[in-house]
Amino acid sequence: MSDHDRAPQNLDDEPSHVTTSVARRITPGREHEFVTWTDAGIALARTFPGFLGGGWLRNSRIDDEYYVVYRFADELSMDEWQRSPVRKAWLSRGEGVAAEYATHRLSGIEGWFEPQHNLTNAVRVQGDPPARWKQAITIWLGFFPMSLAINYGVVAHLGDLPLAAKTLVATVINTPLMVYFVLPWLTARLKRWLT
Repeated sequence: MSDHDRAPQNLDDEPSHVTTSVARRITPGREHEFVTWTDAGIALARTFPGFLGGGWLRNSRIDDEYYVVYRFADELSMDEWQRSPVRKAWLSRGEGVAAEYATHRLSGIEGWFEPQHNLTNAVRVQGDPPARWKQAITIWLGFFPMSLAINYGVVAHLGDLPLAAKTLVATVINTPLMVYFVLPWLTARLKRWLT
């Protein structure tokens, strides 16, 4: 990310966050203008409700390719930014500076691991996402102790309730705890291993 990128407090506080990556080719000789224009766009996005962070990356292999990344709390917040007159005016000021050629939107469970996805078939933003086996181990590391604690602390005290009802209670407790607290906490601590 650029030096101007401001890291959000905790990107993974919301499980439904949405990240959009936009690949742009820069007009030769206009790199500085592109960076200034992009930083202005991120500053504008920062004023919108639900904005969690953003920044830009330069392709290390292709000099004129840059990637701009925006993260919002949810689809609605992202859509409000993308449809806003403010963004349209900002985009019009960038005409001739850069040409957008690919966009990728990511949400859901993949966001816990903050993977870097293909924007085109040939270009990676920063490398591969964590291996699936590493993602599976990370989820298990959170899921096992949480399930054990819920089974001992809650399910064991539910008496003669049917198994389906006990499972319902356990998953209603476990799922939000995993999404809001356990997985964000684990992935932050395992980030070096995951990447």
